[in-house]
Amino acid sequence: MNTKKLLIAFLSCAVLAGCASNQTDDAAAQEAAAVEQARLDAAAQAAADKAAAEKAAMEAAANLQTVFYFEFDQATLSADTRSALDEQIAVLKKSGAKVRLEGHADERGTREYNMALGERRANAVANYLIINGVERYRVETVSYGEERPLAFGSDDASWSQNRRVELK
Repeated sequence: MNTKKLLIAFLSCAVLAGCASNQTDDAAAQEAAAVEQARLDAAAQAAADKAAAEKAAMEAAANLQTVFYFEFDQATLSADTRSALDEQIAVLKKSGAKVRLEGHADERGTREYNMALGERRANAVANYLIINGVERYRVETVSYGEERPLAFGSDDASWSQNRRVELK
């Protein structure tokens, strides 16, 4: 009879222990699910914040000057150009985007000279960007010389439109 009581007591303890472990397992599973949901919510919020910041940067960049003009046979940046580039730099620092600088020249001079002049102009803009905090690997330069004019004509108005660097 003692054995029977002992067996019943043992089974009762086993049942209680089993019930207690189920409650603990359920609580642990609920806690793990809550932690996972919080992690997913935080990741979704971070993605939404990043998308909003990128959209704001793109909208800001859309309103900025992207064509910079030069004087005849010059590759120096004017005060207006530096000011416009400062605004571009602020946006570029936030966005992390890469830029392409396309240098151009008017039709006066030889083809080779105009290619070199377009390159000097693009490099002048690139150097200004880099000196002011835009990483070098994000800046590409190319020269088209006189090959891609904006304005066709052989007058001062046409030539002044063709002496430029375009930021793309």
